[in-house]
Amino acid sequence: MKGEISNFVMVWVSVYASLIYCYSIAKILPKGITRFLAIIPIVFFFLILPLNLHTMHLGGASAFFIAWLTNFKLLLFAFGKGPLSADPSISLLRFIAVACLPIKIQQNPSPKTSRKPQKSTLNYAVKALLLALVVRSLGYSEYMHPKVILCVYSLMIYFTLELILAVAGFLPRLLLGVELEAQFDEPYLSTSLQDFWGRRWNIMVSNILRPTVYEPTLWASSRIVGRKWAPLPAILGTFVVSALMHELIFYYLARVRPTWEITGFFLLHGLCLAVEVLLKKAFPDTCRLPRFISGPLTVVFVMGTGFWLFFPQLLRCKADVRAFDEYAAVGAFFKSVGTAFTCKPFNETVR
Repeated sequence: MKGEISNFVMVWVSVYASLIYCYSIAKILPKGITRFLAIIPIVFFFLILPLNLHTMHLGGASAFFIAWLTNFKLLLFAFGKGPLSADPSISLLRFIAVACLPIKIQQNPSPKTSRKPQKSTLNYAVKALLLALVVRSLGYSEYMHPKVILCVYSLMIYFTLELILAVAGFLPRLLLGVELEAQFDEPYLSTSLQDFWGRRWNIMVSNILRPTVYEPTLWASSRIVGRKWAPLPAILGTFVVSALMHELIFYYLARVRPTWEITGFFLLHGLCLAVEVLLKKAFPDTCRLPRFISGPLTVVFVMGTGFWLFFPQLLRCKADVRAFDEYAAVGAFFKSVGTAFTCKPFNETVR
């Protein structure tokens, strides 16, 4: 574990140094092909960096932040687009924070205009407690039905992801003094696939896929099939890219050849979402299912297809076992720290 922490520090020092370079060349090179050629070596470097990490939490989170989010933001930045180009006078500290962390700064936040504001500390505290209970419940997995275990894994993934992203956003929020948009918006309340993927689940990914994949594909498709049908290839193209990036993240975690089940999961959802969009255009609001029916159907569909296509890949890389080992290592560390602090006054008294 000590070696992993050393590698973790090395990886992130390399990220910060590379981002300082990107920030500096933007002052010299204009947006466009010239800046793109100067930044593309950093993009390839960021694809290699996560290979130095092997744990589920440090390695998985770093791979997601660096190889996916940061690279996509840098590609947009090369052409003067995206969150790194929103403010021409952006400071170095803010540039680094926005580039390498899953955050989106609210522009001119107010009670009326703020979209998905950061959640309260109590909300995250409750979810941290629920995560602890979920992890503890898996100690009785031999008494559970396999499908129940998969449901527990689903909860664990959701709580872990939301808490990791919230922790990642805490420090820049404190240092920069800015308001951030929430990274999740209670996805269990989704009423459709469009609502789930576009507005509630891992919103930072949606925010970066929209300008990098969806909008360019929409523009190109509208010239071929017209504006009416252009959203369909744009949706499918977005889910293809998302599938490939998830396969890459799983490769960082497992270091084995992909079986493409993850790709199947996202392609299926992309197709179903395209059909959903078509149906919404074809039928008026009065013909749509009520929320109390569409909501459970959406959650069941997402979890059912996840059990079928997503979790086999996750279990194949023994993500559950490795995650529990890491939780145990963290627990042992805090226990040893607590023991050291409680023993020190006693030893001083004896002297």
